[in-house]
Amino acid sequence: MAHQGATATQRSGTRTDEDRPLLQVEGLRTYFDTPDGEVKAVDGVDLTVPAGRTLCVVGESGCGKSITARSVLQLVDPPGRIVDGSAWWSRADGSTVDLAALETDGEEIRQVRGGEIGMVFQEPMASLSPMYTVGAQLTEAIRLHRDVTREVAREIGLGLLRRVGIPRPEDRFDVYPFQLSGGMAQRVMIAIALACDPALLIADEPTTALDVTTQARILDLLKDLQRENGMAILFITHDLGVVAEMADEVTVMYLGKVVEHGTVEQIFTEPKHPYTRALLRSIPTMREGAAREPLAAIRGMVPHPQNRPTGCPFRTRCDHAMPGICDVDPPPESRLESGHVAFCHLYSHDEAGAAPSDDAVTARPDDAGPAPTAEVTLTRPAVEPSPHDAAPLLEVRDLVKHYPLGGGMFRRRKGTVRAVGGVDMVIRPGETMGLVGESGCGKTTLGRCVARLLDATSGEILYREQDGTQVDLARLQGRALKRYRSQIRMIFQDPFSSLNPRMTVEQIVGEPLLVNGLARGSTLHDRVAQMLRRVGIRPEYMPRYPHAFSGGQRQRLNIARALITEPRLVVADEPVSALDVSVRAQILNLLTDLQEELGLTYLFVSHDLSVVEHVSDRVTVMYLGRVAEEAETAQLYRRPHHPYTETLLNAVPVPDPTVRRDRGERATTDDLPDPADPPSGCLFHTRCPHASTERCPTEVPALRPTGEDRRAACHYTEDLVLPGIATTRPADER
Repeated sequence: MAHQGATATQRSGTRTDEDRPLLQVEGLRTYFDTPDGEVKAVDGVDLTVPAGRTLCVVGESGCGKSITARSVLQLVDPPGRIVDGSAWWSRADGSTVDLAALETDGEEIRQVRGGEIGMVFQEPMASLSPMYTVGAQLTEAIRLHRDVTREVAREIGLGLLRRVGIPRPEDRFDVYPFQLSGGMAQRVMIAIALACDPALLIADEPTTALDVTTQARILDLLKDLQRENGMAILFITHDLGVVAEMADEVTVMYLGKVVEHGTVEQIFTEPKHPYTRALLRSIPTMREGAAREPLAAIRGMVPHPQNRPTGCPFRTRCDHAMPGICDVDPPPESRLESGHVAFCHLYSHDEAGAAPSDDAVTARPDDAGPAPTAEVTLTRPAVEPSPHDAAPLLEVRDLVKHYPLGGGMFRRRKGTVRAVGGVDMVIRPGETMGLVGESGCGKTTLGRCVARLLDATSGEILYREQDGTQVDLARLQGRALKRYRSQIRMIFQDPFSSLNPRMTVEQIVGEPLLVNGLARGSTLHDRVAQMLRRVGIRPEYMPRYPHAFSGGQRQRLNIARALITEPRLVVADEPVSALDVSVRAQILNLLTDLQEELGLTYLFVSHDLSVVEHVSDRVTVMYLGRVAEEAETAQLYRRPHHPYTETLLNAVPVPDPTVRRDRGERATTDDLPDPADPPSGCLFHTRCPHASTERCPTEVPALRPTGEDRRAACHYTEDLVLPGIATTRPADER
């Protein structure tokens, strides 16, 4: 819906300024009319996207980033509406049009969408229709804006697929989206967005759902395409590592408003707004062998836009809020050096009426108390870590998990997917074992086999009980297995789909006690209340349902459900991948505190190597169902012994714009080989930049010791000197 009382004619025209930006958003306001009242999702946003440059918009979920991007293209679904502001778009013919004033379904805005501005959405599988082939959707986008035949559109589409790096485009053109990997589907989305050579590409969290190597390839692709045709990019993300890799300029949003804007160097080296500084402090960084320290999480969470605080919207979470000022007046714009802008009272108020120094912003007021890293404080003494020679809590020996292809009552079996192909692993009591690898490498399947949510095809899962005896969990069934269900628990990835929406909090968290016969009645109620306090949820919320909680709170409920039976081993499957950077810091701190308090042992499954480095004592790297490398965390990150580990580390986006690296030497192909038809010899040789034609294609490398307490499955470990990840961290004074 367009502005009330505004027309495209009134808002269109030609500007004579030769230096005008490609896109100029001024005072944009997008509101939603709900039964509970008006929600101000975007509340007066100014953005400038220069031609040929990348502007990254960052902030937590609920800050209005995506709604701002969608408003530019009039893609806000009802009951959302643009109520004020403008989005001036500079066209190729020199004219300027206010996109925010155009009719939502009018011809003019439809010509801009796709024809002049392309958009890549967050989840490619949800954005591509499963009913039509890749080629059909691509040619439709081409013919919508170009007067060409279907045959010509096919040739253009094949060229676009080649341009975005899809191998064998002739074979992929007529497949359906669900037949592609996540990375390939995202490349198809980019090809569709580039169908008409747009001047601006809007990318809304395009890599959030992708693993680290696929993310790196998509970022490299966008940078390459930008260099080729000079297009501008408006990049929406909450990942500050990606911002450091991609951005020329950065706009930080909070609760529908811009709180800071500057170049990427200014934002990372001299952040001014307390919110920006807090986001940077919450990034997991290299520990360099030092003891694990809590992350500096932002307390609380983003308020609902309907409950916007008066004055400064960030004041309820800010350690520097000034009573009588921040809670009364909206912060004014403070223009700093070289176009750096911050909206904060600290730069316009102090006791003398002058702007404070940077140290005043950095230092926390003495009377503010310690900065909370979670909503609960745990006071039990920490459990001493187990020595290296401690008897293992869990030993996995030659574990195999295969899935049949085809089969069924009337179909012949067509093959076998080797999800886990003979894994050995040792987990010691009290430690955190990180398990990393790309999507499809088998790490989640391995975790589910360990938790006995899946039955292994073969192999042993030897669990050591408290009296020292070992039992092979892989051989147990029924009642014999039930007693171990309470000792090995699992935290699931998605905090939204893993909680039953029809059950109350008390029922969800208390169900494992009830099912395992550990408690009922008032005893169950008391134990649930105690566990909720431990994870930072108020016991009075027990009658509520999951929809009443935020994503971070739901993950706390997931953790409470996993720990309610007092387990010894917890399998955490991507427990923070769906969370914002600030909420992620809270959950990681909580998991660490609970481990120290309760003496827990973790198998921590993740594709985020920065998170794994922060939480893990040792790391196991998986590739195509097998272990490629295992080592103590600091050793593995400083000097990997397997080329696949090098590839993973090289793909990690470093949150420092001064160390943007050339990823020229990396895996040579985009996708994992088919697990139903794995390569001969070394599984990684088809993608390895160091592969030898002598041994790698024919001889399977053994997983062998390559140093103290480390193993690798590479023929040439002793001959290779592989670089680790750059040791960087945001400045301590931020």
